[in-house]
Amino acid sequence: MLRLGRREFGEHEPVIMAIVNRTPDSFYDQGATFADEPALMRVERAVAEGAAIIDVGGVKAGPGEEVSAEEEVRRTAGFVAEVRRRFPEVVISVDTWRHEVGEAVCAAGADLINDAWGGVDPRLAEVAGRYGVGIVCTHAGGARPRTRPHRVAYEDVMADILRVTTALAERAVSLGVPRESVLIDPGHDFGKNTRHSLEATRRLPEMAATGWPVLVSLSNKDFVGETLDRPVKERLLGTLATTAVSAWLGAQVYRVHEVAETRQILDMVASIAGWREPAVARRGLA
Repeated sequence: MLRLGRREFGEHEPVIMAIVNRTPDSFYDQGATFADEPALMRVERAVAEGAAIIDVGGVKAGPGEEVSAEEEVRRTAGFVAEVRRRFPEVVISVDTWRHEVGEAVCAAGADLINDAWGGVDPRLAEVAGRYGVGIVCTHAGGARPRTRPHRVAYEDVMADILRVTTALAERAVSLGVPRESVLIDPGHDFGKNTRHSLEATRRLPEMAATGWPVLVSLSNKDFVGETLDRPVKERLLGTLATTAVSAWLGAQVYRVHEVAETRQILDMVASIAGWREPAVARRGLA
């Protein structure tokens, strides 16, 4: 059982985490939701399309202009409070690696900390434990925040992913994070080249076998683009294919830009697996 905020999710219940970038320089939307009203409209649409989690980010993952902790708080904390007011049932996540930001957004009503840089600030998990909120424990290969991988190598990439993410998860529980509110993430693209991310995907059953719920952040990423030789705006089909495979192999939570399309993919896989009834079943019955 996965428990986040006011929500509980069953073992085979796929969960969509919709991305809302509060940045002017996002690699995908180039600042489309930097202002409050477009961002709130994005939240409303994502929830209507089937997202259970809204993931708010105040700093883009890649290199770029320096963003202080104070500026990151300004971009996220007030927005979290407003989303909490308007959508009391939605799970609010914040994508940050800084404990100062974690403190501010948890005080504002966040339910989940998405630590995409793999515990680079160990105090962030302490904040999650103190507030009793969930945390995503990610493998980033030891990379510093907002850096790109350079000649990165692993003897066994999945062995490293398992070692790092499970250790982070157990530490989070020891600090007070509820066990049922901890997720692990292989960290596609983070501290990895394209072949590493592809291998991590096909070996997802090894992560699922740990018992920790698995989150995958696949949406329009570079490993999809390099695999198919497609620019950012032409990666949807590759992303959805990877999503379907990941769902079949045991992932549960999906961090995405395109909610409606992902919902259909996950519902179809769940029905093929026998975990979901068809929405309509008339064929051959009349």
